[in-house]
Amino acid sequence: MIMNEVQNPNENRSNAGRGVASAPAAARILVVEDEAALSLLLSYNLEAEGFVVDRVERGDEAEVRLTEWNPDLVILDWMLPGVSGLEICRRMRAREVTRTLPVIMLTARGEESERVRGLAIGADDYVVKPFSVPELMARVRALLRRARPDRVAGVLSAGDLELDRQNWRVRRAGRDVHLGPTEFRLLEHLMEKPGRVFSRAQLLDSVWGLSAEIDERTVDVHVGRLRKALSSDAEKDPIRTVRGAGYSFDETFGKIC
Repeated sequence: MIMNEVQNPNENRSNAGRGVASAPAAARILVVEDEAALSLLLSYNLEAEGFVVDRVERGDEAEVRLTEWNPDLVILDWMLPGVSGLEICRRMRAREVTRTLPVIMLTARGEESERVRGLAIGADDYVVKPFSVPELMARVRALLRRARPDRVAGVLSAGDLELDRQNWRVRRAGRDVHLGPTEFRLLEHLMEKPGRVFSRAQLLDSVWGLSAEIDERTVDVHVGRLRKALSSDAEKDPIRTVRGAGYSFDETFGKIC
């Protein structure tokens, strides 16, 4: 399958890192596509946009992956080995945890009746192969804006603390806070959902990635570094430790009680 306007993963490889650093969000995309070349091209272009991407090739693998990982959007091929994309979409809509998860269906079926069928089963958007990758990227961003505005907001702020995703910058009380890449992602993840308690395992999954072979206590080390960078002795610590559970961004931070 040849797509229009596709960026070749073997070209301009050095730009990928810059794309991640300047991305407006770290939304997580699950690509379910059995054509290996197409799956690779989609992953490369999504990662260049700054998204965190995982790929599977079979419908049954997608079902398992959805129980292990919590994506913000799924790009789902219609025709898959194991379980069809249409059936995967139907099952997603029947489960509470994935009922509202955005789905873009990919298919070679261009007939109106088939598009209607895909949308009726629960897909949020429908793209016919071959397609323009820039158009698909625009559709991904549009869906995320509607479904997860917290993931695409350029700036996260609470009290005197501000995290600028676009410029990879953190400021507190008007001063620059210098963070390493891991501490930046950790703070971003916590600030996205103030008050929500994340276990060490969940933070490893979201910030480091499932493939990271590191001990959960590594989270404690990076939280300690983050706290040291964010707060002087007289300033309130925005990171809350929940004994036996994990960490959260204090939802009362910066608010007058």
